[in-house]
Amino acid sequence: MAKFKVMAVCAGRKDGNGEALAKEALCAVEEAGGEVELINLFDYNILPCTGCEGCTMQMGKMAAGLQKEYHGCVLKDKDDTDAIINEMHTCQGIIFVVPTYDLTPSSLYTRLAQRFLAYELSFLLAIGAVKENPHTVAGLISVGGSMHDWQSLALESLQATMFTQSLQVVDRYMATRDGRPGNTFVYADQLPRARKMGENIVKAINTPVEERGWLGDPNDGVCPNCHSSLVYPGDKHWDGIEFPWECAVCGAGGTLGTNPETGRPMLVIDPKNGLIRDRNNDKARAEHLNEINKTRDEFFAQQDQIKDQMKKYRDMKFPTLEIKR
Repeated sequence: MAKFKVMAVCAGRKDGNGEALAKEALCAVEEAGGEVELINLFDYNILPCTGCEGCTMQMGKMAAGLQKEYHGCVLKDKDDTDAIINEMHTCQGIIFVVPTYDLTPSSLYTRLAQRFLAYELSFLLAIGAVKENPHTVAGLISVGGSMHDWQSLALESLQATMFTQSLQVVDRYMATRDGRPGNTFVYADQLPRARKMGENIVKAINTPVEERGWLGDPNDGVCPNCHSSLVYPGDKHWDGIEFPWECAVCGAGGTLGTNPETGRPMLVIDPKNGLIRDRNNDKARAEHLNEINKTRDEFFAQQDQIKDQMKKYRDMKFPTLEIKR
């Protein structure tokens, strides 16, 4: 068996339920011969993305042949994000374990994930900044004090952060009723399910890349492509593509139907072009960069006409909150 490494990324409190689940998953990996590591994001300095556009501006210039070298995120020498993501690129598997706050993943995790764009793996591979594609698989665990009704955006929001790192999600699990540290030990099913995720990560790593697929509950979610539970009535894309219904996470398009196994609603993906905007596909996702570049070109073409408005609102001031320390 080839050597492989799996990292668990925890965004929950020290010695909490999330760390326990992460450790149990890693035990299964270690027993299968894998190298393991566990990081808790509370141990690192992670600055929020400033929205400066530095990364996408560079990507656009390099795509147009106007820039030869990519300098990365403007914050890379100011915090620990660069080191964390570079370490992720050395792993064949990553397990993300994140607490749920107000239906969604904790802000500590999203602070890291929203920096992923500057490190988009497909782009770094294309320019040679990353030499080899690790073809990393991922498992997702959300941890919340209530049931699915109070974690309804948790796993889907986690999944939405996987695309820029080209992480293939092969399993996901929602740990419920874990309101207090140690709650996970009260329920007989939680640690075994975390261990199963570790086993599924190992199984996926040891499966040829082109044969890898979903290893979690086959009836999880309503989207057969990514197993998200969220679909919405489709609207026109920037280039005119439109579907009656779309998966809010992966972008698969089609109609609503019924899962023959469960009788519950499911997305029936259009067999002709329903995956043309599949965010799991690097080439399909590149259309989003095209959209960013197009809107930027439109702005530069019209900036002279709107410069007075820009100045007006830049100079507009309102009272703010001042805090004396």
